[in-house]
Amino acid sequence: MKKINGVIMQYFEWYMNCEQNLWNEISENAEKLADVGITALWLPPAYKGIGGKDEVGYGVYDLYDLGEFPQKDTVKTKYGSKDEYINCIQVLKQAGIESYADIVLNHKMGADMLQTIPAEKVDWGNHNEVISGKEIVRVATKFTFPGRKKKYSDFEWNWTHFDGIDYNDKTKEHAIFKFIDKSWSGEVDEEYGNYDYLMGADIDFSNEEVREELLKWGKWYIETTDVDGFRLDAVKHINADFYEKWLKILRKELKEELFAVGEYWSGDVSKLHRYITETNGEVSLFDVPLHYNLYNASRDENYNLTQILDKTLMKENPSKAVTFVDNHDTQPGQSLQSFVERWFKLPAYALILLRDEGYPCVFYGDYYGIPHDNVEPIKELETIITLRKEKAYGKQNDYFDNPNCIGWTREGDNEHIKSGLAVLISNKNDTEKRMYIGKDYAGEKMLDAMGNCNEEVIIDGEGYGVFKVKAKSVSVWVM
Repeated sequence: MKKINGVIMQYFEWYMNCEQNLWNEISENAEKLADVGITALWLPPAYKGIGGKDEVGYGVYDLYDLGEFPQKDTVKTKYGSKDEYINCIQVLKQAGIESYADIVLNHKMGADMLQTIPAEKVDWGNHNEVISGKEIVRVATKFTFPGRKKKYSDFEWNWTHFDGIDYNDKTKEHAIFKFIDKSWSGEVDEEYGNYDYLMGADIDFSNEEVREELLKWGKWYIETTDVDGFRLDAVKHINADFYEKWLKILRKELKEELFAVGEYWSGDVSKLHRYITETNGEVSLFDVPLHYNLYNASRDENYNLTQILDKTLMKENPSKAVTFVDNHDTQPGQSLQSFVERWFKLPAYALILLRDEGYPCVFYGDYYGIPHDNVEPIKELETIITLRKEKAYGKQNDYFDNPNCIGWTREGDNEHIKSGLAVLISNKNDTEKRMYIGKDYAGEKMLDAMGNCNEEVIIDGEGYGVFKVKAKSVSVWVM
């Protein structure tokens, strides 16, 4: 579970060229990541996908094949072998870093056999609207996993375990085909009328055999890999009660805390609140509304910074907010591309890493760069992560009183020597702000750890300092 001042790192980006060796690379870097201040890694999907050695992980084929069986023209996944994955998780544990497995239970792809069944077409724009009569379709819904030979599970998937698919092999038509006598799930997002269907062969979570098999798999996965938690993909497309019950049972039966964060992709914070309620607080969520606030702020120097936390989980339900600046879906070239402009990356990371609210997640593509798109690493990001580890403690005082410059202080605590800091973010001009950091620091000198302002600030007898920030930048003042 979340550690005090914990930081997650999403340790992959969409286009990374890891030559089926990522798990070993993580093992080699574990100690360094811990030293910087990373306390958990969000690892990419570890099981075999339709794309074989090139599969990022979201075209799920066999949940039980963690790089162990000759399936989809490879034994190893894009990231390595099963043994390397399990070893990587143990190495991270020894370094004090938790592992969160990315799991994709919404759909399956790459079936081993086709089946001929009755279905009806629904409208792409409104999945509740049937636009054809009953027709016979040939669909990829029979999963027998011949390469695994029933090891770990003898469960075979067939069309009755799904409720729809987007391709008819018989006519080569791309459309959403809802299987006859099937219904879309109820507790899902209402985009497109009903957003149960996303892609591939859509799993039917009302099917008791499915629920039993996925529970069995969940226990197997945790016991086999020893992960500390999950990143749950595409939760707005899955009946909310599934993950609530699934996680509750796993936590109870395995006596594990199992941190879980869901990806509910919506900029509307009310939908995130609803999902948290529907799952009885069993799941934290990525703060997508905050991401869009950061993105919009990065593209408009007239953005009112005093409103940057408005209508976000970070502000309205911080204990359930996993905050992030960017991820593999928002990076250049991806379906949800909304990459925060480079000049605002450090201010954005200061906002999620140096405040008290939320559980921040750092993106691999920001930390290491994205060669595919000539995106250079954000070099000073490591500094901000380490400042969180060493300085970001104590009472928080906010100064959100200028639309072009916001600031806050943390007063520090007794457990962390010389902790406490003062942060200023500007999206326009050079600015200064008088802020309180505590009478205990009277006479102390503070310097800008970001190196943007050269002069020192002396804390006065009342515990205040006059802190400065350069135009369109962030300064973090520390003792």
